[in-house]
Amino acid sequence: MQGFLDLVGVVTGWVWGLPMLLTLGLGGLFLSFRLGFFQIKYFPYIMKQTFGKMFTKPAEGEVSPFQAATAALASTVGASNIVGVPAAIMFGGPGAIFWMWVMAIMGMGSKFVEIVLGFKYREKNEEGEYVGGPMYYMEKGLKMKWLGVFFSFFLMLELVPSIMVQANSVSASALEAFNLQPIITGIITLVLVGLVVIGGITRIARVTEKLVPFMALAYFLGAVVIIIFNIGEMPRVLGLIFGYAFRPMAAVGGFAGSVIAASIRWGVARGVYSNEAGMGTAPMAHSAASNDHPVRQGFWGLFEIIVDTIVICSTTAFVVLSSGLWEAPGAMDNPSGLPAAAFSNFYGPIGGTVVTISLLLFVVSTLIVIIFYGEKQAEYLFGLKFSKVMRYVYLASIIVGAVGGAQLLWQFLDIMLALIIFPNMLALFLLHGEVKDLTKEFFTSEKYYLKDIGKVK
Repeated sequence: MQGFLDLVGVVTGWVWGLPMLLTLGLGGLFLSFRLGFFQIKYFPYIMKQTFGKMFTKPAEGEVSPFQAATAALASTVGASNIVGVPAAIMFGGPGAIFWMWVMAIMGMGSKFVEIVLGFKYREKNEEGEYVGGPMYYMEKGLKMKWLGVFFSFFLMLELVPSIMVQANSVSASALEAFNLQPIITGIITLVLVGLVVIGGITRIARVTEKLVPFMALAYFLGAVVIIIFNIGEMPRVLGLIFGYAFRPMAAVGGFAGSVIAASIRWGVARGVYSNEAGMGTAPMAHSAASNDHPVRQGFWGLFEIIVDTIVICSTTAFVVLSSGLWEAPGAMDNPSGLPAAAFSNFYGPIGGTVVTISLLLFVVSTLIVIIFYGEKQAEYLFGLKFSKVMRYVYLASIIVGAVGGAQLLWQFLDIMLALIIFPNMLALFLLHGEVKDLTKEFFTSEKYYLKDIGKVK
């Protein structure tokens, strides 16, 4: 058995190396190129359509574009924003942050395309809710139902160990910070998450609309105060990020040194993990939104990447680099603890508590949304009734994961994730022409872009 698990580890390491980085990195670049780098060309307009309309209220029973975006953000803004970034710095050097930013800009192409396709090919279920995602555009757009079934089946399975890992990180944090036993944490998490997901997408949207901005803002403001206090370090920090993106960095203090390949690999991987561009999960939340055009909903995918990667991940990076803790002896022993250490150094004991509570909120919000994603896979494959059964399977996984159960399943997490990314990126390549046509229609029509900027004749 151990030999088999070692083989899985080797295969996973290879797949998540060059093949995955090329698929997602160059894939996002190709799609951005084919769309004329619209994310740069129309950047001010897109910001007005997203950040400028965050507080527009939806009609009764509807999901607003912002609510759909915060639901998708709830799944991407997670523990990785706090603990993943310092790991990238320690293993890839400060230059990894530059490559994370590059990946964010390129990933905008992939995320935009998948959201537009999800919105275009969505349909209504038996409860009158809009449902969509890669399985629908694979079936109706590509006429490849088998590929949609393949994607949906492996995502439905992948979410079980994913939920367990998230629940385990919650229980581990609570045990360390508050000496709370894992089973107690598991039960509390189960109740909190269960109360939300049983209410369906409209309740999920209402909760995430309030929870995500609150938790992101609380962590962000706490971090910004530290950055302002260390503002004199910022020129050096930016010099480290840009300077070591293209050259190796020697070992200093607790940092073991890095090569250019490691900077690129860790930076690109961080970008991919944090914003989920190309994974096919975001369209499932966005397909439930009320909007007048698929392209307008697609803009909210860019909003997500800016909030998740450009703002939150960068904030964590600036805190870690400006505090100097990444160079301290022993920093390599526990990279994920660096943000909590930086907050504790600045705010005292309350600082570490703030980071721990942020982690708990981030993970709970992630669990709420990925259980919804899992239900949508079950609904697509086996119908609405079976999706309700899977809801309780996922909720039970919270308890199992919290107490550290089924750790054997965790070995297969990344390999199953790869099994959904490759078919989704294939679908984006094959269908991106439709998105290009829809984008051209949007920006040349007097009903949409021209009307918005006041150029209707």
